[in-house]
Amino acid sequence: MTDFEGADLRGARFREVDLTDARIEGANLTNVKMSHVWLVNVDIDGMFNGVKINGVDVTAYVSAELARINPERALMEPTDPEGMRAAWSAVASRWDATIERAQQLPEETLHASAGGEFSFVQTLCHLVFATDKWFTAPILGGEFDPIGLPNTGSLDFPWPGIDRNSDPSFADALAVRRDRAARFAKYLADLQPADLTRTREVLENGTAPVQACLHVVFEEEMAHHGYATRDLDALERA
Repeated sequence: MTDFEGADLRGARFREVDLTDARIEGANLTNVKMSHVWLVNVDIDGMFNGVKINGVDVTAYVSAELARINPERALMEPTDPEGMRAAWSAVASRWDATIERAQQLPEETLHASAGGEFSFVQTLCHLVFATDKWFTAPILGGEFDPIGLPNTGSLDFPWPGIDRNSDPSFADALAVRRDRAARFAKYLADLQPADLTRTREVLENGTAPVQACLHVVFEEEMAHHGYATRDLDALERA
């Protein structure tokens, strides 16, 4: 088995290769073209736009189906302060229930990985990082917490204050997570329409309006809640 981690494969050509059981994480597949391929029992999770299968753009269909399955997805791109507060209320409600579920499990289970994904504790640490990157640092002018866990594609960036050797307990990770959630809720409570158009400098990503920064936080929260509950299901069955 060959591992490609942090490799720059832009413009690479793969011909007559066997990718059975391959695992691709954090990959940028923009402008990729595939022909004469077999897509059987394939599971794809990520951001998508302009995806064509056999000449048919399936983007709109997939988006509509996701909205049907999970109506709260429509709340995750609000354009005004009230929408922002409603989105966070929906996110927080889901996470409160899932954290209560996690608290019933042994500590070792919360540090265990299902299928090579983040453990539950690592998920909390990643959400701390995502909140710090898109909210705490650029909007509040605060610092990154040492337990923050960057996504795979951002590990090489020199994030200030992050301890790469951090290995917090569930209780410690949850305490930081709750602190960030409380700060986020407090900010949204006082949010004004004019705030949304102000721009901020986001490390690694450049300048972005406040509205876009908040949208990323919502997206991260919802996506990783889905991953966390999926993995808890697997761990509880094990």
